[in-house]
Amino acid sequence: MENIVALHRNHFGDIISFQTSAGRIISYRKAIHDVENGLIDGVELDTDVNGEMYLSPTSEVSFDEFPPIY
Repeated sequence: MENIVALHRNHFGDIISFQTSAGRIISYRKAIHDVENGLIDGVELDTDVNGEMYLSPTSEVSFDEFPPIY
């Protein structure tokens, strides 16, 4: 099973892609799909007040502590 090891943010600070422990660079949407299908460990799906799904780490580490991909 893969884990998230790094991420990339756009100029607004939004996460737009992730790097997995297998070296894949995947979009945020693809990461949501892979978490739903049990392919990525260490993150969980949550839903915001508007019903949109988002990812959050299952550990006490926030995405702010992950290194950038580039």
